[in-house]
Amino acid sequence: MATAMAKTRDKLIEVARLLFARTGLENTTMNDIAVASKKGRRTLYTYFKSKTDIYHAVIESELNLLYKSLETVAKKDLPAGEKLIEFINIRLESIRNVVFRNGTLKADFFRDIWRVENVRRDFDTREISTIQSILDEGVKTGVFEIENTSSMAAILHYAFKGLEVPYIRGMMRGLSASDTSNRDNVIQLLFNGIKRNKF
Repeated sequence: MATAMAKTRDKLIEVARLLFARTGLENTTMNDIAVASKKGRRTLYTYFKSKTDIYHAVIESELNLLYKSLETVAKKDLPAGEKLIEFINIRLESIRNVVFRNGTLKADFFRDIWRVENVRRDFDTREISTIQSILDEGVKTGVFEIENTSSMAAILHYAFKGLEVPYIRGMMRGLSASDTSNRDNVIQLLFNGIKRNKF
């Protein structure tokens, strides 16, 4: 029963995401979501109290997709230096994918994400922990020289987070979602400051 309920909830979230992406958050109603999902309004309200509630669920779902891709990188059998570079690449690539997946939602998603910190708090905590595990591994193997990996992991996380909006909106030269040619500059800036040896 719980699985059926989870499937229904996931379907409602995906339908809402598609509608938000196509017509925008403001132009989508709860009734639109109910009709498009072929579920009654009563069913929709069983899972979500309001459009804001389902919008937050969409954000959480997108962040979970991002975290899964980052977690996969962290679990790879790679030297810590290579792993961190791949982590940065995947982070930027995943944001690029959010742009293409979400159409008109992208502006709302990344503008409003700062106002929905409670939704992304769990993601932030998990990402910092994942970054720290890579840094700890690098310190242990002599690739990185860092006194406080916990602090450095938080700094890197907030640096990545700070790049999200400019990257999505194409406000940073070479960081447009459609132009990935200058990603090495981001990697060099973030990575070389903590790299001690070649790997």
